[in-house]
Amino acid sequence: MASSSSHRRIVFRHNMGDIKELASQKCFGGLLKRFSHVSSAVKVEMKFTVYLPPAAENGKCPVLWFLSGLECTDENFMSKAGAQKYAAAHGIILVAPDTSPRGASIEGETDSWDFGVGAGFYVDATEPKWATHYNMYSYVTKELFDIVNTHLPVREGCHSIMGHSMGGHGALICALKNPGKYRSASAFAPICHPCEAPWGKKAFTGYLGQDNHPAWESYDATELAKKYDGAPLPVLVDQGSKDNFLQTQLMPEALKAAASSNPQVDLELRMQEGYTHSYYFIATFVEDHIAHHAKHLIK
Repeated sequence: MASSSSHRRIVFRHNMGDIKELASQKCFGGLLKRFSHVSSAVKVEMKFTVYLPPAAENGKCPVLWFLSGLECTDENFMSKAGAQKYAAAHGIILVAPDTSPRGASIEGETDSWDFGVGAGFYVDATEPKWATHYNMYSYVTKELFDIVNTHLPVREGCHSIMGHSMGGHGALICALKNPGKYRSASAFAPICHPCEAPWGKKAFTGYLGQDNHPAWESYDATELAKKYDGAPLPVLVDQGSKDNFLQTQLMPEALKAAASSNPQVDLELRMQEGYTHSYYFIATFVEDHIAHHAKHLIK
């Protein structure tokens, strides 16, 4: 994202030092901005991207988080999904974090595309090799959450969360593990039952330890939906019928079964005929997802 000198550059202060503005572009009447900061949760420099709608210029706005999938960065969603148009119309701030620490220099962290860099899985690692840096759950739900609340024009208590694939898993668990923190959740093709999916088993074994099933289940949306006892949580999930990962990795029917046994999880699962796992799928239905969240964020 190229920087534009016509937009005011921002340098924030927080307890780890400077939060630096890297780039700014006007978009649908608002501003798309990218920031960096040194994270206390993951102990490296992290980047995140924010869309400020026109309404943020004169008042406080609700926030909708987007967590991206495997191999993505904080920029994929903002550059591919076309969400800014709908966020501008509803007056919603969009926040997209990165998917993992980068530059931690841990042996093996770049050896595969589905574990390590670009694949933090939104957990707090407990295995010693990974525990210092791979704490994306705390980064998203605590550190960056507090930074956004402190330094952006955010309406108090008005956050919702969504994501895609690994990020859909992340969005669901963040909402289910924190009743009341997010007013609504949604996901595109999420990894719904990572305890039983090859991607999830690999990530959980590496970050949380082999056969550490209580820890695994604490980051599994299907298991969390069974036990959720907070305020009713409205959840929208879209899944493409032609998704190559549908049966082996994503398992939406497991989440549906868990939610059907718990009236506090208000799940709408929509199978979308002919769609795959791609950003074309996300771009097609992102308007619906933002409208879903707007109903609960703007009251």
